Amino acid sequence: MSAPTAVVPPAIADAPAALRRALISVSDKTGLAELAHALRAHGVEILSTGGSAKAIEAAGVPVIEVADHTGFPEMLDGRVKTLHPAIHGGILGVRGNETHEAAMGEHDIAPIDLVVVNLYPFEATVARGADFATCVENVDIGGPALIRAAAKNHAGVAVVTDPEDYAPLLEDLKTHGGRVSAALRKWLAALAFARTGAYDGAISRWFAEQVGETAPRHFVAAGRLKQTLRYGENPHQQAAFYVHGLARPGVASARQVQGKELSYNNLSDTDAAFDLVSELSEPAVAIIKHANPCGVAHGETLAGAYERALACDPVSAFGGIVAVNRALDRAAAEAITRIFTEVVIAPDADDAARAVFAAKKTLRLLITGVMPDPSTPGMTVRSVAGGLLVQSRDAGLVSKDDLTVVTKRAPTASELTDMLLAVRVCKHVKSNAIVYVKGGATVGIGAGQMSRVDSARVAARKARDAAEAAGLSAPLTKGSVVASDAFFPFADGLLAAADAGATAVIQPGGSVRDEEVIAAADEAGLAMVFTGMRHFRH
Repeated sequence: MSAPTAVVPPAIADAPAALRRALISVSDKTGLAELAHALRAHGVEILSTGGSAKAIEAAGVPVIEVADHTGFPEMLDGRVKTLHPAIHGGILGVRGNETHEAAMGEHDIAPIDLVVVNLYPFEATVARGADFATCVENVDIGGPALIRAAAKNHAGVAVVTDPEDYAPLLEDLKTHGGRVSAALRKWLAALAFARTGAYDGAISRWFAEQVGETAPRHFVAAGRLKQTLRYGENPHQQAAFYVHGLARPGVASARQVQGKELSYNNLSDTDAAFDLVSELSEPAVAIIKHANPCGVAHGETLAGAYERALACDPVSAFGGIVAVNRALDRAAAEAITRIFTEVVIAPDADDAARAVFAAKKTLRLLITGVMPDPSTPGMTVRSVAGGLLVQSRDAGLVSKDDLTVVTKRAPTASELTDMLLAVRVCKHVKSNAIVYVKGGATVGIGAGQMSRVDSARVAARKARDAAEAAGLSAPLTKGSVVASDAFFPFADGLLAAADAGATAVIQPGGSVRDEEVIAAADEAGLAMVFTGMRHFRH
C-alpha cells in the first residue's frame, strides 16, 4: 500500500484562533455550568449531547443538541451520537486549506473550534469492582475519537479534557478577546493525547488480566501527575510523582496532614515502610532508612512496639520513615517525635496524636484511611536502558503450615513465632538479606551485601553496637532466630549467625549443599526450617 498523502496544515501562528462554536460532552460535570455561561458570554454557540445538554440547559444557557445539528438521531443506547461527518468534519477540517473549506461548504459542515470532552469513568468503574459487562460498557469510544481529532487539528481547534483546565481556557479567552492562543491550543493538545493514551493503557491492562494474559504484546504504564518533585534521588535529577486509579492504599492514596513537601526518596522509603507493616497482623511499627528496615517490632501498644523497633538500630533510625498498622495515639506520637523523623504513615491518627505531631512542623504525617491487603496481586514496573521490567508483586506470605523442619531439633513455640516475623521482615530487606528477631522485634538486620555471610556479620555487628549503646553486656542477637531471604549456599553464613547467638534458622532451602548446611546446623544445635519460598529484593 502507498502511504497516504499528507495534508500540511498552515503553520501554527502566534495569532489566536477564532472561537465560534464549541462541542461539549462530559461525564464529569464539575464546573460545566460556569464554563457554559462564560463561553456564551463570548458569543460561542454550544453543541452538546445527552446529560451534558440537559445540564447546560438547566443552567439557563442556550444549547443545540448534536442530533439536531447533524440531522441524525442518537442511537444504540447513545453509543452513536457524535460519530458523524458533521461533527468530525467540523473538527478535522484544516483552517485556511482551500480544499478542506470547499468540502465543508459543499456538505454544509460548520467548523467546531472547541471540543470539551472528558471520558466515561472506566478506571473508577474497575476500581469499585464492577462486573465485566459494566466495565466494558464504560469504555468510551466517541470521546477519545473527538479528543484525538481536536488534538491533531490543534492548529485551529482547542481541546479540553479535564475540568481543572477550564480556568486556563477562560483566562486565555479573556486575554485574547474571545479567541484561543496558539500556545494554549498546543499545551491542551499535549494533555489530550496523554489522557487518551493513559485511558487506553488502563483498558488494555485490565483486559489483559481478564483473559489471563500475564505478558501482553504491548504494555502501557500510565498515571496522573500528583506532584512535581523538587528533584529526584539527587538534586541534579528531575522527578515527578504519578498515581493511577488502581493504586493499593499507601503513599499514592494517602492524605498529607502536615509537614514539608515529600521528596522522591521520602516517597520511595514510605512506600517500602507501609508495604512491610501491612503484612503484620498485630500492632506493629516499621522504621525504614534508604528503603531498608532498620527496626521492626510487634507490641501490645504502638508506643511499645516503636521503642522495641528503635532499639534494633537507633543510629540508623535518625531521619528515618515510620510506618504503623494501627491508628496513632498520643503515646505513640510522643515516642516517635523524640528523635528526628522524616515521615510517619498510618491508617489514622487521633486528635491527641495529631496535636503532638503538629509541634514538629517539618515532619510529614500521612493518613491512608485503611491498610492494604498484603495478598492483593499487582504489578511492579522498573525501567532499564531501552525497556521496562514488569513483574507481579511479591505477595507470597509464609505461614506455619508452609514450614518443613529439616534438623534434628524442632523449633520451640517462641522460636517459631519469631521465625514467622523474621521471614516477613526479611522479605522487605534488600538482598542479600539476613534478619535476626527475638521476642517479637528485630535485633539485627544485614542488607544488600554481595555475600550472605557478610550480611550475617553486618547484622551481628550492628546488634553488638546497639547493645553497647543500650548499656547491655550481651549482643541483642544472643538467643535470637535468624531468617535468610534465599538459601545458604555454604554453611559459613549459617555458622556466622550461630556465632552471633542465633538458636534457630528459617530459610527457603534449595541449595545443592543443603545437606551440608543441615549437618552444620545439627552440629551447632540449631533448629532449622525450610519455607520453599525465596524473597529476593533488588
